[in-house]
Parts: sequence; structure tokens; C-alpha cells
Amino acid sequence: MPKMKITVVGAGMVGGTLAQRLAEKNFADIALIDIVGDLAKGKALDIAQSAPIMDYDINIQGGDSWDIAKDSQIVVITSGVPRKPGMSREELLEVNFKIVKDVSEKIKKFCPDSIVIVVSNPLDAMTYTAYKITGFAKNRIMGMAGVLDTARFRAFLSMELKVSPKDITAFVLGSHGDTMVPVLSYTHVGGVPVENLLPKEKLQQIIERTRNAGAEIVSLLKTGSAYYAPSAAVLEMIESVVFDRKRVLPCCVLCEGEYGINGVFVGVPVVLGKNGVEKILEFKLKDDEVQALKRSAEVVQKLQKEVDELIKKHS
Repeated sequence: MPKMKITVVGAGMVGGTLAQRLAEKNFADIALIDIVGDLAKGKALDIAQSAPIMDYDINIQGGDSWDIAKDSQIVVITSGVPRKPGMSREELLEVNFKIVKDVSEKIKKFCPDSIVIVVSNPLDAMTYTAYKITGFAKNRIMGMAGVLDTARFRAFLSMELKVSPKDITAFVLGSHGDTMVPVLSYTHVGGVPVENLLPKEKLQQIIERTRNAGAEIVSLLKTGSAYYAPSAAVLEMIESVVFDRKRVLPCCVLCEGEYGINGVFVGVPVVLGKNGVEKILEFKLKDDEVQALKRSAEVVQKLQKEVDELIKKHS
């Protein structure tokens, strides 16, 4: 039985690290595509040469030709310009729109039955772009944001409380940006509500650090942005789809009435399985959390309108 195929678009730090993580899991052949074909070829060759040591036997190809991506079951879009220090995700909008539009057109042509995971920033707007350009059903288009933001939130809580992050459950919903919503009412440490363990001021500091986690890493790295945690977050989503695990994960998906949000791609809890987004789960949130989620969706809605204008401009 042939292995499934996963295409990673963009051979930068997130895409290259994701390709390595996928190879080491040994369940899918990999196509690594980049407009700089030799960059993708070089990283693919390096990963292939690791196989005898790391004990995997997948086939990995790299290049700039979409022929190597044909009939992939999953495509991950990591391509785009990374944020520079002081740059907001929104400032990236037009630059990365053109890139994601081009990639989405290629996906429609070469991988018409695939499930698409978007990583490019501004995340919510780029997920909407992929949805509009591919014309795929809403269950097959999702953005990776909430899994990463939640991991960061759990990591910071773990550092503060000096407990294993495995024993912290949490959900960060909303936009992948300054309006993201860490949901305290569903944040528990070993089953104990986090609000019973930390004062409000400390929790607020951790929430702010979570919102600025990407920018913190950008400012420290000076040239580039985070890639270890983002690639790990994508892998978690991919595994839930490939193995039909039905994981409950916060992902950027199209809401059509859920949480009072309509026609907007925003982070909400979903069940991820072999069909992609199998269900949006509507948790009972506190009133202030509902309002924060709606405010976050309003920010995304404005960006989606800008995307609609860009689609007209570049069509």
C-alpha cells in the first residue's frame, strides 16, 4: 500500500522544519516546494540523507515544480514573507496575499482533493484567501493558529507554576493576533481551574505574553520568526487528520453562525479527522469571553473585506 503524500509549500524555516518532523514520523511521502527550487532540493536531500540514521524510509522530493505535489492528500502553505521586528501581521497582508493566491491556484490544479492547512500570516486572512481562491469546501480549509497560541499559553503557565505542560489544558480562540482570546474558564491545571492557582494580575501578564509570543521571538532572533513551535503545531493537526484521531483542537475555520459569528474565518474548537474539519464545538463561554471572541472576529472580517478588494484588483 503506497504511503500518502503531503506537500509543504515554502522551504523556509517553518516549512523545512515541518518536512523534517514529518519525515521522522515516517507515515507519508513528502513534496517540499519553493520558488527557490534549489533551496527546497537542498533541504529535501539533507532530510533524505538523515534517513539511514533516523530510521525512516519515506520518499522526499524538493523543487520548484508542482508536478512533485500531484495528488497530495494534504497541502500545508507556509510560504510568504516573515514578519520583521516592529511589523504587524496585518502589514503583511498584500505582500502575502499575492503569494497565497498563486499557491492556492496551484493547489486547485495539482491537488484538487487535498485538505489545506494555512500557516502564512496574517493567518486568518490568508486562510480566507485560500478558501476563496481554491473554492474548496469549508471542511477542507483550515488555518494553524489556535494550536500554536494554546501551546504557548500552556508553556508560559507551566513555567510560572513549575508543573508539566502535559497537565495543563487550555484553549486560545479568536484571531491569530493581538485580539486572540485565551479562555480562562476552560484552563485547568491537573483538573483545577487556573483562576484558583494564580492571581488575576499574573494571569493577565501571561495572557499578554501569549499574545505577543511571536513578536517576542522575532525581536530576539532579529532575522526571522518562530519555527519550532509552529511546525510542531501543524504536525499535531496533520496527525489528527491522517489517523482520524478526532482531536479537539482550536483551528481557524469558517464560522457560519457558531458563537454568533457568521462568514468569518476565526479560531474556534473543532474536531479534526479524516474529512478535515468534522465539527465546530460550541463551548459555553462566559459573557466577556463571547464578547472578546466577537471583537476578534470583527477584526478578521475587516481583513477579509480587504482580501475581497485584493481579489478584485488582481483578478
